[in-house]
Amino acid sequence: MARKIVLTSGKGGVGKTTICANLGLRLSNLGFRVVLMDIDIGLNNLDVVMGVENKVVFDLADVIAGKCRVKQALIADRRYPSLYILPSAQINSSLRISAENVKSVVNMLDSSFDYILLDCPAGVDEGFHRAVYAADEAIVVVTPHISSIRDADKVLSILSTYNLSSKSIVINRVRGDLLLSGEMISVEKIAELLHAKILGVIPDDDEISTLSTLGVFASSSSGARAFSILAENVHNGSKKVYDCTQKYKGLVGLIRRNIKRRV
Repeated sequence: MARKIVLTSGKGGVGKTTICANLGLRLSNLGFRVVLMDIDIGLNNLDVVMGVENKVVFDLADVIAGKCRVKQALIADRRYPSLYILPSAQINSSLRISAENVKSVVNMLDSSFDYILLDCPAGVDEGFHRAVYAADEAIVVVTPHISSIRDADKVLSILSTYNLSSKSIVINRVRGDLLLSGEMISVEKIAELLHAKILGVIPDDDEISTLSTLGVFASSSSGARAFSILAENVHNGSKKVYDCTQKYKGLVGLIRRNIKRRV
């Protein structure tokens, strides 16, 4: 039986899809069978982040409409044999897709995978409820900005009305240099404001942003290590938190901080 985890956010542009893709990759590297489902109908881009947009033949809407079997719509990642993608509809067919429809597709995949990660559209409209309804757990992606924190608080409040086994946050785009200078709100303060458990902290890593537009994943950057810790926390229930400030400490760190400010 698969763990069904929805990745959501109150605000768009916080890196939710990138986190979904990288978390799926790291769980796959741990030996688990993982499928990434794009529930953002009409504005889907998970296939682009995964670099499989040219391989899409069938999508979620086709499965629901009975035009194909769910296995025919799955796209195997050529680099990671236990990682699959179920793309979303290429056109806005949201009026024809209900929460029950999405849940039925998730149930079709249940016995074949260890993890089903649902990439939820931003906001709290119908698309949000379609995705959350099919999940058992929720991860809310938030950045250290007041608007994002405020929206995440609203999302967590709505999630509390669902029968979810767990709700946690991943704090994305954290700059260690700004944390040390006191110019960015700390991850501990964000968790306190949201009354939520921190599942992972992802640094503001240019390599992640650049490679994600090419369908390629970082393998040796600070962001890559942070994603590996996130995957371990998800699977093992551990509470490790990546220290975004580490490389900015000491004399060498001070030099890095000064360079970062000038860039």
